[in-house]
Amino acid sequence: MAYQDEAQLYGYLENLFNRVEADLPQATESLLKAKLCIRFNVSRPDAALVINAKQRPLQIEYGRANSHKPDLDVDVTGDALHQILLGQLSLTKAVGSKKVKPKGPVWKVMALADLFYHAQKIYPSVYAEQ
Repeated sequence: MAYQDEAQLYGYLENLFNRVEADLPQATESLLKAKLCIRFNVSRPDAALVINAKQRPLQIEYGRANSHKPDLDVDVTGDALHQILLGQLSLTKAVGSKKVKPKGPVWKVMALADLFYHAQKIYPSVYAEQ
């Protein structure tokens, strides 16, 4: 299992997104242009992440309790998310193999491609540091 518990997962993701926003702010542009709010429902460990790009600045909320109604819900296991962030599994293949299950307008999930592409450049070092 990639993450021991939701606290560890949130720690990795918070570190990752802070570094993405600082080092590669262009990574969030396609989400901001699409004005999307996306909720990731992670299993094993049970966790949730909301990326709200309806307005600037991009907002990221960690945990099940959040104040935004998502345009798109995405179900993913912690292991699949880890593989995507390491670049071992492409977002397209993850959706095709049902490792990532979007609920809502499926085509909107591709707005995440830029974010994941840039996150893959940073995540291996985030993971190695922790």
